[in-house]
Amino acid sequence: MNAPTTIHPLPYQAAYEVPEEDEVQTNADLRDTMHQISVKTFEDSGHAIRSVHAKTHGLLVGELTVLDGLAPAYAQGLFAQPGTYPAVLRLSTTPGDILPDDVSTPRGMGLKVVGVAGPRVAGSEGDATQDFVMVNGPVFNAPTARKFAGSAKLLAATTDKAPNLKRLFSAVARGTEKAIEAVGGESATLKAMGGHPETHPLGETYYSQVPILYGPYMAKVQVAPVAPALVALKDAPVDLKDRPDGLRDAVVAHFAGQGGEWELRVQLCTDIDKMPLEDASVEWPEDLSPYVTVARLRVPPQPAWTQERAKRIDEGMQFNPWHALAAHRPLGSIMRVRRDVYAMSKRFRAERNGVPVAEPKDIEALKGA
Repeated sequence: MNAPTTIHPLPYQAAYEVPEEDEVQTNADLRDTMHQISVKTFEDSGHAIRSVHAKTHGLLVGELTVLDGLAPAYAQGLFAQPGTYPAVLRLSTTPGDILPDDVSTPRGMGLKVVGVAGPRVAGSEGDATQDFVMVNGPVFNAPTARKFAGSAKLLAATTDKAPNLKRLFSAVARGTEKAIEAVGGESATLKAMGGHPETHPLGETYYSQVPILYGPYMAKVQVAPVAPALVALKDAPVDLKDRPDGLRDAVVAHFAGQGGEWELRVQLCTDIDKMPLEDASVEWPEDLSPYVTVARLRVPPQPAWTQERAKRIDEGMQFNPWHALAAHRPLGSIMRVRRDVYAMSKRFRAERNGVPVAEPKDIEALKGA
């Protein structure tokens, strides 16, 4: 989509970010809860995995091309100048334990752009990456950090417990969600608990859900499929019966014979009341500010999952919104509390697995993995 001429983005003001009451305690509670999930799954499997988005369905390498001729408001940070960068993608689902795919939950995409120069957020000095962490829905499933921490405690209580019961509940939840959608509704809660339709992850559009700085402005990010073969997979069912890794099988099968192309799009904030930073459950109205394409992401045919890629990407990398240029600093309470959680998860995985988790300088070694 071309940049509209009527968009007047709001410049960022520090007053737009308002820490919650007891946010420091919320931050500590969330970090401890996610640590409990990591400890539980490690005790049960002997291997340290992510406390959320633990299961991988595809590991891909490609390139991100920033478009030439962007309108000034959209030519910011990573997107300030046209150019092409190596990129790494990780496709996942949201739980912190490894479940059969017929426990169907929202899909995630981690995108790491490599070789990015410029001033960086504190803590990522010396790195040269820009990460975007996205899920296939426009809003986060909690409005604030405190609500997020409460939901995480419920998640921790069920981690690595009763997988067959989860499969049964997922089947019931999918049926209920289908009935709700038949009358024009949708339940993010049901989807998060296993009621997501059993659809192909490559047909999904992915959203940052929570905002980032965009140079002097504020924005959310979307990655949408545009290659015809990917567009055709929108809402396409995947048979997951007796196929615990059916989503990975579907992604591997696609990239064995063909590639993929997505557009990376940006939605600029134009009205802080209708497009708040501190309520991640609010969908920013696209009639006020549509998503505008600023880059294209291309992935050629390749092995979409191998043991060597799992070692180098799953084990050796982290997809973290705080791996960022200063021009794209994460915003809002959800992002603020994520910072310590991601740091904890990185340490936990590196220490337990004995594999350094580091930011790549290039991806040449990945291409043959």
